[in-house]
Formats: sequence, C-alpha cells, structure tokens
Amino acid sequence: MPKRRANEEGNIRKRKDSRWEGRYSVGHDPETGKSIIKNVLGKTQAEVKEKLKKAIEENVGIDHGKAKTCTVGSWLEIWMENYAKIKLRPSTFKTSQGFLKNHIKPQIGSVPLAELTSLDLQRFYKHLLDGGRVDRIEAKKKPKGLAPKTVRNIHQMIGSAYNLAMEQKLVTRNPTQGCALPKVEHKEMKTLTADQLSAFFQEARDSGVYELYYLDLATGLRRDELLGLKWTDVDFDRRVVKVQRAISRQNGKVVEAPLKTKNAYRTLPLSADAISVLTHQRRKTGSSEWVFPSPSGGPMSPNSVLHMLQRVLKRAGLPRIRFHDLRHTCATMLCRRKISLRDIQLWLGHSTYQTTADIYTHLDYRDKLDTASAAASMMTSIIQHNA
Repeated sequence: MPKRRANEEGNIRKRKDSRWEGRYSVGHDPETGKSIIKNVLGKTQAEVKEKLKKAIEENVGIDHGKAKTCTVGSWLEIWMENYAKIKLRPSTFKTSQGFLKNHIKPQIGSVPLAELTSLDLQRFYKHLLDGGRVDRIEAKKKPKGLAPKTVRNIHQMIGSAYNLAMEQKLVTRNPTQGCALPKVEHKEMKTLTADQLSAFFQEARDSGVYELYYLDLATGLRRDELLGLKWTDVDFDRRVVKVQRAISRQNGKVVEAPLKTKNAYRTLPLSADAISVLTHQRRKTGSSEWVFPSPSGGPMSPNSVLHMLQRVLKRAGLPRIRFHDLRHTCATMLCRRKISLRDIQLWLGHSTYQTTADIYTHLDYRDKLDTASAAASMMTSIIQHNA
C-alpha cells in the first residue's frame, strides 16, 4: 500500500520493480477536469522523499493546465508579438519570424510547451545543421545545412522564450540549458594595406565615390551607420559627427532603423581633412538631407553600396572583400598606431570591450594615443601617398 501523505505532499509507494515512486498532483486538465499527476523515482524511500519535496516546491504556482494546451509554436508566437517585437531591431525581428515559420514550427512547434526536452532540441539542431536550409532558388548553390551561427541564434531565441515561460509559471525548467551547440567559425578578416588603399582611393576618386569610402575608412562606421548620416548630424564648427541611426532594407523598402547596440550611438571627432572631404560632399548633394543620398535624393540602399565597392575593387585590381572589411581596415590601422582596444571599442561602437578584444586582440598595443588624431594622421599619410 502507498504511504498516505497530505495532498500538498503527494504520496510514496514501492513499485513491483523494487524502485520507490513519489506521485504528486500539479493541477487539473482544463479539458477533462482530471488531476494532472507527475512522479519521481528512486532506489530508496529517503531518496524519493527528497526528490518529491523538491519537485513539489518547484511546481508551486505553475499552471500545468495552461502549459499542457500551450505548444512550443504557440508560445513562441506569443513571445514574438509581446516581447521580441518591442526589444528587437526591426531587421532582427523579421529574421526571428523567419526562424519561427521555416524551422521551429515545422519541426517542434506542436510539442507541448512543458514536454520539450534538451534531447528534443539536440536532435532539432542536428537536423538544422545537416539539411535545414529552406529550399529556395537563391539558396541552390549554398550548403543544405544551416550555418552554426544561425543554429545558435535559433537556440538563443528558444531560450529567451522559455525564460519568459518560467517567469509566467508555465514551466519549471528551460530545456535549452545544457545543450551542446556547434562552434562558430569566424570568417577570416581581410584588410587593405597602405599600397592597396592608395590604388583603392585613386579608383574611388575616378568613380566619383571617393568621399563615401574616405569617411568610412576614417571613422570605421558600419555600412548602415554610414548611409544613415544626415547633414544635421555633422557639426562643421566643432568638427564632430553624431551616429544616430542606420539604414536597412525591409520588405523591399529602404528605411531608417535604430542602431545595432546602445554603444553604437556615439559622437566621433573629425580631422581637418575629413571636414574638407565632407564640405566637398555637401556641395555635391545639393538640397538632400542625407550625406550620401541615392540618385532620387533619399537614403542609399545598402546593397547598392556593396555592389559599388566590388566594382571599385575590380577596376583597381584589388582582391574582393566585404564592406565590413573596410571597418576592419580602419581598426587595424588604429591598432598599429598603438591605440588601446578600449578606445577602439568606443570608436567603433562595440557593445562590449570583449567584442573588440575577440576581433582585434592580436593587434593590440599598450601605448595610448588620441584616437581622432591617429585616424587623421592615418588618412593624411594615405592622401599624400596618393597625390
């Protein structure tokens, strides 16, 4: 006979297989009205007694009836609409919507929220890595599996949703904890040497885009930050530029967007040469409010700037690089002028010092110089070499 205990303490019995079992109620099924019973097992009565006590404490206040009717897919939708939509940048939110629609819901969306296990997630991640890419025309030449970084992003998304579920007393644990995640292989950083920069600037000048690439290499701005600059952000008298917005492409439209991180909102000093370049650019743009406008006068598309970069590189006989590598080029030259990583972090607008250290630690020097002066010196030497 099972050992009878108070209702809030559950009950303990010895099974036919000689193991001890503790059973406890966690509420009632909203459809049938029957009690929802859970159990714990152990080799001894004392072990089960301790497990039972811990399980009951963990389940205090948990709405198991609601959790049973709520699936992983439906909860992720609630999390997306009420939390992620407020916290995430528009572009990141759109990407997360794609993760939910194309990967999470088809594979694990129907699993009851409280029943998803770490093993379920581990199998899900393996599926994504092996062949999870959505079959689209533009993806035909790409690997069938998703990139490790994408899988880690999906993992982080599920983990955030489960953290909220725990706060709302829907589940007692987060199944993302303890999962083995794939290692991310960072793309090799490519930077332009002084000689290559000389050829690059000459071709950029001939192509009529010298000002855009000069300012990017002098400041290390992200592409979207560079295109988000308005003339109201430039103070010619104080010789500073404020980074306050980004430009992104959403649903086929080029729109303003918030910056990537809180530290990305920053004010950068400009050298006399940079001010001279911007003064020339101001005369070219006429009445447009944008520092680097499109032919129609509005903000320039990020994709068009990338295509423009590849044309300039090809005509200059230089290797193909990403637009972000121009930012790496700026940071690398600052490191070689003995600027500390802490100053480079503030200059580039990285969210943390560790981010900067992870990328540029091999270029770090201990001596400190003024960041703006170093950037100005860097650009002046390049211009003189190019003249």
